[in-house]
Amino acid sequence: MKSSKIMHSFMEAVSDIKDGATIIVGGFGLSGIPEFSIQALKEQGTKDLTVVSNNCGVDDWGLGLLLANKQIKKMVSSYVGENKIFETQFLSGELEVELVPQGTLAERIRAGGAGIPGFYTATGVGTPIAEGKETKEFDGKTYLLEHGIVGDFALVKAWKADTLGNLVYRKTARNFNPLAAMAGKITIAEVEEIVEPGELDPDEIHTPGIFVQRLLLGTNYQKRIERRTVVKA
Repeated sequence: MKSSKIMHSFMEAVSDIKDGATIIVGGFGLSGIPEFSIQALKEQGTKDLTVVSNNCGVDDWGLGLLLANKQIKKMVSSYVGENKIFETQFLSGELEVELVPQGTLAERIRAGGAGIPGFYTATGVGTPIAEGKETKEFDGKTYLLEHGIVGDFALVKAWKADTLGNLVYRKTARNFNPLAAMAGKITIAEVEEIVEPGELDPDEIHTPGIFVQRLLLGTNYQKRIERRTVVKA
């Protein structure tokens, strides 16, 4: 299973993420988050980060760990969610927040990965989202110019990979991960299983290995539930 993409440790994989870097992180809530890469980044103590992700985990897990450690300077996200630290730091002015409609955020990341510098969307017209943004009319309707997002690094979590870095995600854990993987200048992917080339069905590959520079095998993932809801008996 020799491959130049397979790293020896998570600390090694994140070692060149410097203060002030922009990082795009896959996941939705706590589903499909690159939990070991996030923990390694916490241990490294890298600070003043701009993090682009749908949300910021919870107080004690996921990106919430970096937030609690005051390593994040700015969040570009679409949802504050269950994270009280996020709310507190935002209201106190410690944390800069750029709230982006969820579909717009997904498209900004996709565009960045596809080499598209910007696109027009009707979402946000006439709201605070439109403040300071260029507008243009198409067929009598107003649209906002939104910019594509490219990260210095992307952190993603997949289910399986081959040694070439081709990735397969599992069910809802796919979410923002394929978009994030394309939009990082250096993409670090952690997976639950690594197989040899040819063992993955080409039709099942979601992220081609050309987008992945570093690959790590993780074990004993917690896969926590953000909020458990059950029906009373």
